[in-house]
Amino acid sequence: MRIGLIGTGRIGAFHAGVLARHPAVSSLAVADADTARAAQVGGAIGATVAPTVDALLDHPLDAVVIASATAAHAELIAHAAGAGLPAFCEKPIALDVPGTLAALRAVETAGTELQLGFMRRFDAGYVAAREAVRAGRLGRLHTVRAVTSDPAPPPAPYLPLSGGLFRDCLVHDVDILRWVTGREVVEVYATGSDAGPAMFREADDVDTAAAVLTLDDGTLATATATRCNGAGYDVRMELAGERDQITVGLDDRTPLTSVEPSGPPAPVKPWPGFLERFAPAYEAELDAFVHLVRGERPNPCDGREALEALRIAEACERSRRERRPVALTEIPSAPA
Repeated sequence: MRIGLIGTGRIGAFHAGVLARHPAVSSLAVADADTARAAQVGGAIGATVAPTVDALLDHPLDAVVIASATAAHAELIAHAAGAGLPAFCEKPIALDVPGTLAALRAVETAGTELQLGFMRRFDAGYVAAREAVRAGRLGRLHTVRAVTSDPAPPPAPYLPLSGGLFRDCLVHDVDILRWVTGREVVEVYATGSDAGPAMFREADDVDTAAAVLTLDDGTLATATATRCNGAGYDVRMELAGERDQITVGLDDRTPLTSVEPSGPPAPVKPWPGFLERFAPAYEAELDAFVHLVRGERPNPCDGREALEALRIAEACERSRRERRPVALTEIPSAPA
């Protein structure tokens, strides 16, 4: 299989290595607006380096992987669809609903496939949690708690381009909440704090946020996120039902220290970041994409799934700014 990769930043470089090692990938071509970076990443793995995205798409390709800056995602998705190429794209499709819908229309018109990079769906712990919930092991699910804590803030120039903490970070939590429980979010109430580094206030963003989400069966979920968790990278989910409760993300590298006399020992080597924590999941999602392109499996996370996660993140951001509960019916799912 011949794959073109657009974007060779941190996650793009990781994807490049995974694709170069994949036994079904016969050739890999890479492109980036930063041509020197593309040359460095491509040269390290023996990939062809294209000087531009257009030049990349002129190559004989079977599929495209998009790992560029967020602002370019929607246009590149449409470009790939216009070329008749199935695409894998890092989340989000776009930072707003209209941009997302436009890209989805391009894919639908072209009749191509689009898989979105919500990697937690491929993490062994979340997969096991989904199976436990769907099998009824927990009984009636009543409470879900999701946590995402980054060890350090991203670079200041990234913040104005990110879409904010809800769209950039907590969108993973709301996607996995839907996927694990099989339920839809009907209402959110969210708040945030910008009491940390000044760069968040300057970007009109928050460094810490919390949301209460009501699901369509009455289950209550909380989701919290912060950019300032000095102990390490912490991503967990707790699911509590009438018969049992389980947790995802609690292992000997979880950056959490018990103060109980008989509690577990403190982690010796906490997770430093998302690439280390979710490396197997990132590999698994690209493997799924390869099999999707080959017609060997259905799409595990299509564009409509990304749209629903974005709608929830949009509702959370509106709730934070307007200081009120927001029903999901207030966020469009189709053109007005």
